[in-house]
Amino acid sequence: MGSPSSRPSRLMGPHHHAPCTRTHQIGALTLVAATFFLTRLFDHPSSSCNPYSLSTVVDGGPASWPERGYGSHLSLKIYVYDELEIDGLRTLMYGRDGKISPDECVKGQWGTQVKIHRMLLKSRFRTTKKGEADLFFVPSYVKCVRTMGGLSDKEINQTYVKVLSQMPYFRLSGGRNHIFVFPSGAGATLFRSWATYLNRSIILTPELTTMPYGTAAYLTALVELPPDTAASRSLAGYRLTHAACPGAPASACFRFPLSMLLLGDRTDKRETTSFNTWKDIIIPGNVHDGMTTHGDRLVQPLPLSKRKYLANFLGRAQGKIGRLQLVELAKKYPDKLESPELKFSGPEKLGRIDYFEHLRNAKFCLAPRGESSWTLRFYESFFVECVPVIISDYAELPFQNVIDYTQLSIKWPWNRIGSELLEYLESVPEKDIERMITHGRQVRCLWVYAPESEPCSAFNGIMWELQRKVRQFHQSAETFWLHNGSIVNRNLVEFSHWKPPMPLP
Repeated sequence: MGSPSSRPSRLMGPHHHAPCTRTHQIGALTLVAATFFLTRLFDHPSSSCNPYSLSTVVDGGPASWPERGYGSHLSLKIYVYDELEIDGLRTLMYGRDGKISPDECVKGQWGTQVKIHRMLLKSRFRTTKKGEADLFFVPSYVKCVRTMGGLSDKEINQTYVKVLSQMPYFRLSGGRNHIFVFPSGAGATLFRSWATYLNRSIILTPELTTMPYGTAAYLTALVELPPDTAASRSLAGYRLTHAACPGAPASACFRFPLSMLLLGDRTDKRETTSFNTWKDIIIPGNVHDGMTTHGDRLVQPLPLSKRKYLANFLGRAQGKIGRLQLVELAKKYPDKLESPELKFSGPEKLGRIDYFEHLRNAKFCLAPRGESSWTLRFYESFFVECVPVIISDYAELPFQNVIDYTQLSIKWPWNRIGSELLEYLESVPEKDIERMITHGRQVRCLWVYAPESEPCSAFNGIMWELQRKVRQFHQSAETFWLHNGSIVNRNLVEFSHWKPPMPLP
């Protein structure tokens, strides 16, 4: 090691230095300031050049995921199971005979099960190394496969159990870092044993809700229905005496089981829900691609002044109380509320373009619950620019850390469906309707399953929500570890030697 005397003399001696002038001082300060700002720029890339940063431009307006709990930029590694690496995955995707086409399954309101899978396969967040993955995606198109007769409920259950038993990483975390998509109102209940096997996993679904703990089993309500109608007769068994509803007509007083009114994921037939708000993620429904593409859409919005109706309800009654009320209300006020009888087959079938032309012809689009608490109509309304009116008390909506739904929609109590609803909607000033439509226009890109390269999309929104679920450490009741950091099972076998099929909880 050299002595100090061997260093260059210019570093040692005080002589021969140029005088330090004011110009030198200003130059030095400028250099320090420039270095600071350049360092900040490269450490925290701006949203304008990095579509994966915290802030995103949403159709002309800002939408930001809060940094607390999410981080300042997207940094995910997701492993996507290949359909050939796990025996049974192809069955869950294409049916027992392998004949169900994904191109058919990607259509309609359940298409998210295919779209999310396809986007992940092309994503910059995908990793092919299980050891470095934050999360694991399990592809499955069971809603479509079941609907098209490719699998029975029993076959779905058996196949899921077989698939899960071949996944060491599922066993390692108890399923906590595994993602499943269930795109319909049935939720994860399509897999009958979900409560045993998926009770810790991340479920992506447009649906949740269940009866709150401690809620009474029945609800007394005033329901405005004309006498001697099909709707009134269908609910006759729930009518109460006049004394139960003081001051109201006896014909309007009903007592309903809450299970008939409030529960989600088809839990009007069940006691529980498969959704857990602390681990699962609400995703947007799949709006028809012809309405979400940039440029020419199937149908363009109409100016408010040219819309014929105050409100509309475009859906089947399905024997549901709220929907039956809306159908009868439309008969009573046909100039204010449109509710045509929708036919989905035969010569009078309502085509896709016809449907959206009806939907755009009102200022407010009513979205009552149906078989479950969510409805695709809520999302569709944004693309014809009518204000959605949610009539589903326990419905939940996506991306609530980003979107203030009071600025772009209305939520109305189901038990106040009647002329009062129409009177209220008539009272809303047109400038407020325009304001809500403008807000909706700014966030509707979050309902679009667009490519990852789009700065605002449902896919990127889901990635932000998934990032919040990432853990540094994973363990389960069947996972143990030793002094040297090795992970073992109950028989003290190291993780690298776990062999399928493995016992499941």
